[in-house]
Amino acid sequence: MNDFPLPKHLLPPIDDGAAAHLAGSRLPALTLTATDGTSLDLAQVPGRWVLYVYPMTGRPGVALPDGWDAIPGARGCTPQSCGFRDHFAELQALDTGVFGLSAQDSDYQREARDRLHLPFELLSDSGLRLKSALRLPTFRVAGTELYRRLTLVVDDGRVAKLFYPVFPPDRNADEVLAWLRANPRPSPTLSS
Repeated sequence: MNDFPLPKHLLPPIDDGAAAHLAGSRLPALTLTATDGTSLDLAQVPGRWVLYVYPMTGRPGVALPDGWDAIPGARGCTPQSCGFRDHFAELQALDTGVFGLSAQDSDYQREARDRLHLPFELLSDSGLRLKSALRLPTFRVAGTELYRRLTLVVDDGRVAKLFYPVFPPDRNADEVLAWLRANPRPSPTLSS
């Protein structure tokens, strides 16, 4: 159930090629703070997991930046997060973890995680260090640099699948699940 429907007039983002280089790349040894207060080194997270990168979540009673809905791909962070929340059990059944990431600080993200009842952690990259390390696409609004929305499926630190641009964001978890089901992770082979 979508508690946060998207406005119907949103402009879809175009594929400008700004993330094409990510397919097959290794994640850098970069430690980020999670909403539970732990530190996570992306290069050391084992197994298969999803990293969805989003611009920013809104907060009840706080206005979004002027012109937010006119920026292709900006709107929809809450519906995207709720999609991964609603499909979390299916992701777990596929042995796939999930993390969200934005440039917002952990306190801001913690409020969103708790309010939205997310069963996974959000990662803070307020210094845009992942942007520098992986050349992730960003945009500026109201004097702030934010990530453009993209989603990575990662296998043992290597990008196995890139979703970019992501639109509509409330369908991203469905698209990721469809890809995961069609591309099961190979079982480790036993050496003799």
